[in-house]
Amino acid sequence: MALNVRDWAVKFGEATDRDPTIGAMARYYTCTFLWDMGTQKIIVEMVDGKTYRINTDPQPLDAYDFALRASPATWREFAKPIPAPMYHGIWSASFRRDLKIEGNILVMMQNLRNFTVHFELLRKVGVPV
Repeated sequence: MALNVRDWAVKFGEATDRDPTIGAMARYYTCTFLWDMGTQKIIVEMVDGKTYRINTDPQPLDAYDFALRASPATWREFAKPIPAPMYHGIWSASFRRDLKIEGNILVMMQNLRNFTVHFELLRKVGVPV
């Protein structure tokens, strides 16, 4: 069963701020991204490797650098401890599943190492859909 989105945001923020890999490269990890999970949208703002804000009720004009959009089923598969083939990362899912990557891809690529670790925290925390 999915967590309440506010409880999930607290848990995810705490996991992010405690992650040793993100912490090791913290000062280089500043960006804002949207995770569109179909029924739930979330904007995560990172500043110097720390969770600045997690917006669980973004409005149409709330800004972000880049977005990952996929169905709730895809997000649930991403969050499994051992995901099925082609759900193990954003690139495989964007090539073979319903994941779409949009926005300022340069910012995503500049933060890719930390963002990938951040994305993989979903396997520990789960998703709110």
